[in-house]
Amino acid sequence: MRIATIRVVLAAVLLCIGVGASAAEAGDKPLTVFAAASLTDVLQQVGTQYTRATQTPVRFSFAASSALAKQIESGARIDLFFSADQEWMDYLEARKLIDVGSRRNLLANRLVLVAPADSNLTLKIAPGFSLVAALGPNGRIATGDPDSVPVGKYAKSALTSLGVWKDVESRLVRAENVRAALVFVARGEAPLGIVYATDAKVEPKVRIVDVFPENSHPPIAYPVALTSTASNEAARFLDYLNSDAARKIFQRAGFQILTDKTSKASTP
Repeated sequence: MRIATIRVVLAAVLLCIGVGASAAEAGDKPLTVFAAASLTDVLQQVGTQYTRATQTPVRFSFAASSALAKQIESGARIDLFFSADQEWMDYLEARKLIDVGSRRNLLANRLVLVAPADSNLTLKIAPGFSLVAALGPNGRIATGDPDSVPVGKYAKSALTSLGVWKDVESRLVRAENVRAALVFVARGEAPLGIVYATDAKVEPKVRIVDVFPENSHPPIAYPVALTSTASNEAARFLDYLNSDAARKIFQRAGFQILTDKTSKASTP
């Protein structure tokens, strides 16, 4: 009897150890998030905070929304996509690669004209403003590639509505994402750039020359959604992105919080 009892106790102990190990392994499995380059700093902070609270690691890949959407289409298995515009989320939705019911607009941003921090250039954005003259004979303006990168599409829309797109189209530095465009200006390789206000805020080597009127381009809204292959834990992280703790991080960085989960901003 004593030997049998010992065997039962030992089996129970081993079972508990196995269950504990399985739980730990589940908790250690990282979430994979693809997100627009302009979200780099804030999402890393949010991810660190989430991991501290839940013990679940979050792995990020930051790039232009267009590049990330194409990777998802090509089979990249990720949990969540956070885009800088509606078009690339629509692209994935049309291909049934996101969970449509989870899609929501979470953040908003502003479009700004920036120059190197030591530049003395002043310029007021208005219809027909003298952008070409400000660039000088050889200067170029850096922004995302308007054929695919959200910030570049917003920039093209704004410059077109202000009547200066045709004047500067040939002077564009077509960067692969907004952070790359920011680097061109920060290094002084371009005298002007068009980026988001939140990007200008994190780069001390640039300064904001002026802010584009909101009515000069479509609303800059950031939709987020689970992918069709998302893990169960991903839904918890999506909810966390809308929590007070995460909102404080977004607001400190200069993002505006959107509360309507169902409406879709206009696409550029």
